[in-house]
Amino acid sequence: MYAHYCLQKLHKFPHEFLSLDYKEKALVIASIDLRIENEKKEAAKAKTKGARKKR
Repeated sequence: MYAHYCLQKLHKFPHEFLSLDYKEKALVIASIDLRIENEKKEAAKAKTKGARKKR
């Protein structure tokens, strides 16, 4: 899943991610998790703002 995310969002080939040592992979994975969490929060904010405008 993370290798796919690296390819789609970070434009890095999966072999580049998979060749990292475990500490570097852990950092990338934690960073991806934070980014996904922030994107979800921003999407929720945008959805809330859109609902408010329709009223």
